[in-house]
Amino acid sequence: MTTPSFPVPPMSTLGSSGFKLSKEHLVVAVPVAVFAAAGGFLVGQYLSRRGCKKGQVNSSISKDSPKVVHSFDMEDIGTKAVYCRCWKSKKFPYCDGAHTKHNEETGDNVGPLIVKKRDA
Repeated sequence: MTTPSFPVPPMSTLGSSGFKLSKEHLVVAVPVAVFAAAGGFLVGQYLSRRGCKKGQVNSSISKDSPKVVHSFDMEDIGTKAVYCRCWKSKKFPYCDGAHTKHNEETGDNVGPLIVKKRDA
């Protein structure tokens, strides 16, 4: 077997698998891997903010119930009722204006559902 005519750097063993890398390779590979991981994380964060958010909308109302449902008879409403659609109201299912703060914090544009009787 012939010996190579170029210098071969000393090899260090990583683990017991027999896989060997020189220190020079590690000096290059580690920063590249860290940069790639950080870049992938940042791109993932950016894309997840642009797309559909899959988090829960309701964070506190009737969490012990499998589905939150409120039913009202039209006769009981009176002339006007204002219902919450942002799930932040302390008077839920009625609106207390909490969507204003929610919209300022998130850039959302949610508002209440207003139900009123038509003037006769």
